[in-house]
Amino acid sequence: MEKWIQHPLIKPEIIESRLYQQVLAADVLKKGNAMIVAPTALGKTIVAALVSAERLKNNPTSKILMLAPSKPLAVQHEESLRKFLKAPVNVLTGSLTPDKRIKIWEKSQIISATPQTIESDIIANRYSLKDVSLLVFDECHRGIGNYAYVFLASRYMSEAVNPLILGLTASPGGEEDKITAVCENLFINKVIIKTEEDVDVKPYFKPIEIKWVKVDLGKEQKNIKKHLDAVLKNRLKGLKNLGIIRYISNVSKSDILKARGKVQNRISRDSQPPKDCLMAISMLTAVFSLQHALELLETQGINNLNNYFIKLKKKKTKASQGLFKNDDFNQAVQLTHNAHKDQVEHPKMKKLMKILKEELKTNQQIIVFSQYRDTVNDIHKKCEENSIKSVKFFGQAAREKEKGLTQKEQKNIIKNFRKGEYKVLISTSVAEEGIDVPSVDLVILYEPVPSEIRMIQRRGRTGRKTKGQMIVLITKGTRDESYYYSSVRKEKKMKSQLTKGYEKVERLVKQGEKPPKIHQNTVNQPQVYVDHRESKSGVVRELSNLGVDIKTSTLTVADYQVSSEVAVERKSAQDFAGSIIDKRLYKQARELVENFNKPLLIVEGENLYSGGLHPNAIRGALASLAVDFSIPIIPTRSPEDTAAMIYRLAIREQEKNTKEIPLRTERKPLSLQEHQIFIIESLPNVGPVTARKLLEKFKTVQNVINASEQELTEVEGIGKIIAQKIREVINSRFKTGAINGKTAPDKELTLSDDYNYIDTVK
Repeated sequence: MEKWIQHPLIKPEIIESRLYQQVLAADVLKKGNAMIVAPTALGKTIVAALVSAERLKNNPTSKILMLAPSKPLAVQHEESLRKFLKAPVNVLTGSLTPDKRIKIWEKSQIISATPQTIESDIIANRYSLKDVSLLVFDECHRGIGNYAYVFLASRYMSEAVNPLILGLTASPGGEEDKITAVCENLFINKVIIKTEEDVDVKPYFKPIEIKWVKVDLGKEQKNIKKHLDAVLKNRLKGLKNLGIIRYISNVSKSDILKARGKVQNRISRDSQPPKDCLMAISMLTAVFSLQHALELLETQGINNLNNYFIKLKKKKTKASQGLFKNDDFNQAVQLTHNAHKDQVEHPKMKKLMKILKEELKTNQQIIVFSQYRDTVNDIHKKCEENSIKSVKFFGQAAREKEKGLTQKEQKNIIKNFRKGEYKVLISTSVAEEGIDVPSVDLVILYEPVPSEIRMIQRRGRTGRKTKGQMIVLITKGTRDESYYYSSVRKEKKMKSQLTKGYEKVERLVKQGEKPPKIHQNTVNQPQVYVDHRESKSGVVRELSNLGVDIKTSTLTVADYQVSSEVAVERKSAQDFAGSIIDKRLYKQARELVENFNKPLLIVEGENLYSGGLHPNAIRGALASLAVDFSIPIIPTRSPEDTAAMIYRLAIREQEKNTKEIPLRTERKPLSLQEHQIFIIESLPNVGPVTARKLLEKFKTVQNVINASEQELTEVEGIGKIIAQKIREVINSRFKTGAINGKTAPDKELTLSDDYNYIDTVK
C-alpha cells in the first residue's frame, strides 16, 4: 500500500512519499539557497512543491514564485502546483496584458511564470518581490550572462523580507567556471547532488537504453560533398597561405570565428587596411558558409541544403558571389537542385520511417528531435505519407512562410499527444526542457548535438514511468559522429564533476552574500522615458537597479528621454555599423536634432571597429554626426556603463528643472526643404550629404528625377554605377504584387564589401 505525503497545505493522497524527495526538501529549508542537481523524472517539481508548502505554512501571507524558461513549461508547472497544493495558483506570461498580470499577482499566492514577464513587470514597478518567501528557478543552468534569472535573483535578494532561492536542473554543465557563475549569479550557498546510483534513488530510477543507428551517406550526397570539400580545401589553403590559420584539417566553425575576430581587430588598427586582410575576411565568410552547407548535407538532407543555396544566392556579398563563380561550388549547387527535383532523401529518413513503423506496432509513443524546423517539416510530411499519426511541435517564432505556434496551440498539442491522438511528436529544441510527456517510450534523435546539456535534456523525455529507450541516428564519417562523441566526452566530464562533488565550487561562492540594496524610487530619484524596444536590454535592468523611475513608452525619436531638451540614442558597436549600411543612422540623427535641443548618441562596446565594416566608413559616420549634425558622441564600455551615464544625465537635467518631462510622442512636421531631402535620399546609394548636393545642383526634386545618367555623374559622390541604379529605379515599371509584404533578405556583411555608397565627410 502506497504512503502519501501529509501536510496541511498539500492535497491528500496526491504526492507519493519518497524519502529522497523529503530529504532534499528538508536540506533546502535547513541550509538556505540551494541548487538541486538530479536526473530528469526524479521529481524535482515535487521537491519544489514540498518546500513551497512549508514556506507558506511558516509565512502565511507570503507568495511563492516559480520561474520556467518557456511558456509551455510555465503552464505545466501551474497545473502541477495546482494539483499538489491547497493555495491559489496562477500563471503569468507575456500573453497577458500588464493590467491583468497585476490583478493575478495580487490575488495569487503561488505564481508560475516566465522570467522575462516578471522582469518586465518589476522594472515597470507593477509589483515587487518583497513578499515572496520562495523563488524557484527551474532549469537554473540558464542563470548566466544577461538571462533574466540573473537580474531577478539579484533584485529578489535585495527586496525580499525573508528570501529563499531554489535552483533545479538535470544538467548544470561540465565547466567549473559556468557552474561557479550560476551559483554566484543565483546566490546559491549549497549544491545538492542526486544521481541514479544513489541507494535511495535506485528503486525509482528507470534505466534508459541507448542505441546508435548508423547510416551511410547516399551516392548523391557523396558526389555533392566531393565538390563542396574541394571548394572548402581551396579556401582553407588560401587562408593558410595568408597566415590566418595554421592547419587545413579539422577546422571548426569556432576556429573560423576566432580567426575572423583577429583579422577584424587588425583591420580596425589600420587607417588603410592591407588588401590581404580584406581578402581574408571574404574567404573566412565563404568558409563559414561552406561548413554550414556541409553540415546540412551530412546531417539533415537535400531539401535543407537546397533552401540554403537559394538564400545564399540572394546575398550580394563578395563572399557569396565568389562562391558562385567557382566551378566546383556551382556543380554542387546544380547537383543539389537536381537531387531536390528528384526527391532524393537523406538515408536517415528511410531508416527513421522503418524504426517508427516497427516501434509503433507495440502502440508506443515517440518523440523525434531535430534542431532544424525544415527537417521537422520533412519528417512530418514523410510520416503523413506513411500513414503515421504525427504532429509538429516548435516555438512561437515565425520562420519565413510558416507561423510559430501560439502558447495555446503548444498546450493543445501536448494535451492531445498525452491522450494518444498522435503517436509521434516531432519537435525542435523547444521540447527539450521540462515538457512533461510521461507516456513516451522512445526518444529518437535525428542528429546528435555537441552539447551535453541538450543531450541529457532530450534523453530525459523517456524512462519516466517504465524502462526508456533512445535511438541516435548517425551518418558515418560525418559531423554527426564528431558531434555525438563531443557530447559524450562533455557528459563524462560533467559526471566526473558530480562524482567529486562541488566542494571547490561551493568554496568559491561567497556564503550568504546579498547584493547591495536597490535604491527605492523616491521623489528625489530621476525619471527616464524608455522606448519599449529597449525594455529587454541590460541598460534598462541597470537603470532599475539604480532606482530610476522608468516609464516605458513608444518613443518616435530616440531610445531614452531624460528631459524636454535631452534625448539619447543608444547603439551597440554592431548596431552602429548596421545603421550606417542601411542609412538609419543619418535619418535618426536628423530626427534627433529636429526634435531636441540637446540630443546625444551613446555608442556602447569595447571595439567599435569589429563589426565587419571598413574603419573609414565608421570614422566618416562619426565625423558626420559630430560636424554635420552637431551631435555629441559618448562612448561607453557596457550596458551597465551606459545606464550609469543616462542616470547621471537624468539627475543633472532634472535637478535644475523640477517640471514633469513632456514626452515626445510625435515628430515635428518636416519643413519643405526637409521633405525634399527626404525624397531624394530615398534613391539608391544616396545619403543626406549627396541628396543636398543633388538639390543644390538641380534646384528642384523634379529636375533631379528628370536628370540623365550623364548629368547625375556631374555631382560629386555619384559615379556611373550609382547613376545607372538611380535611373533604373526611376524608369522601371512597378510590378503589382511583386513585394507581397515581404522584407528584403538580410545582408551578410563582410569587410570586403564595397562601402563607397556611404556618405562620409571629405
